[in-house]
Amino acid sequence: MPNRRHGLIGVYPIGVLISGLLLAGQACAASPAAPPHAATPAAPPGAKAPTTVAPKPDAKPDPVANIAYLALVQKRVLPQSFLDQPPEDEGVQGARLGLADNITTGRFIHQAYHLEEALEPDADAVVAAFKKLVAQGYRAFVTDVPADLLLRLADLAEAKDATLLDATSTDDALRGEQCRRNVLHLLPSRAMLADALMQYLTIKNWRDILLVAGPNPEDKLYADALRKSARKFRLKIVADKPWTYDPGARRTDTGHYAIGAEVARFTQGIKYDVLVVADEGDNFGDDLGYRATDPRPVAGTQGLVPAAWARPFEQWGATQLQARFLKQTGRWMTERDYGAWMAVRALGEAATRGGSVEGAAMTAYLRKPEFELAAFKGARLSFRAWDGQLRQPVLLADARSLVSVSPQPGFLHETSELDTLGPDQPETTCHPR
Repeated sequence: MPNRRHGLIGVYPIGVLISGLLLAGQACAASPAAPPHAATPAAPPGAKAPTTVAPKPDAKPDPVANIAYLALVQKRVLPQSFLDQPPEDEGVQGARLGLADNITTGRFIHQAYHLEEALEPDADAVVAAFKKLVAQGYRAFVTDVPADLLLRLADLAEAKDATLLDATSTDDALRGEQCRRNVLHLLPSRAMLADALMQYLTIKNWRDILLVAGPNPEDKLYADALRKSARKFRLKIVADKPWTYDPGARRTDTGHYAIGAEVARFTQGIKYDVLVVADEGDNFGDDLGYRATDPRPVAGTQGLVPAAWARPFEQWGATQLQARFLKQTGRWMTERDYGAWMAVRALGEAATRGGSVEGAAMTAYLRKPEFELAAFKGARLSFRAWDGQLRQPVLLADARSLVSVSPQPGFLHETSELDTLGPDQPETTCHPR
């Protein structure tokens, strides 16, 4: 059964309360006080009893911005370790915090917000929920679904007048040859993540790369993005090796010996400055550090990681967002939470600046050049006109510290330095249909 949560919160007009109190105070000041124990004069015989005048109805309720959160519930388990398993409420908690932030702003400008959650167990249920919500009048959707399901939703006849804010995917194809007019993307693409990392390797003069890619489809897509980015920034991949070792006895008493020996053999005879790993499933990447024949820094999906959000990030007021999320959930904010938070906040910002909570008006404002989103990154974020991607800085962090933020100094662009990350307009393969 789908889980749904209704969060309609209206705002009582504070100005009416204050005005009423002031008028009452003035009336009391103008009327002489009755003497103590004075009796109320009786009405003359035959006179009508005094009537109480009913107060005027309150002002109209605040208009409501209706936002739908649509997700495919998936059990995500990282196989390498029991540490830091993905939380079951990942993503939706970010949307809930974004709703709370929108409500805070809405109180001052008489706008209310409602988040309808549809957390579905399979793809068909997601499609059915989407159609039902469209029939109910929803036009703004925050999605947490795989790439193939996102395309299926975007191509529905019911989606013609809707906008899907993709809060969690990083697929380059969704911003390229498979892009859609009615889809916007919040998290950085794999191409943006790869460019952020390669810019940093360039300024550190780590020009020779050992690339190690895992066997999963997502690993291969990440590795492809790294290869393209290395060519873009003229870095050299001195060895490009697939990881095929399966440490089935990892948890035995001698498991660490076997892994150490395999990594040493795997890296033997290769001269390189940095080992870059593509292991989105977290199957082996953490095993590569410290164990190579000639140990070098590790970066990519493990080690120094390019990401939209990171646990140790505290700059530009990010500490207060981290603290509010921790208070709400009892855990740290993840990238998927951050993507959902940005999506809901983007709609709130569009309603605030555009002056309308109507779904079509909000989503249309998102695409305007004047739209800006403050997302605790020290820059004004906006959507690229050519592929619907939210341009933004990318963090470079390990588990305990923020190392850098890309774009790096010296990488210039004629309109926005943020557009040095990912495909620029002349390079795009997005021709939406």
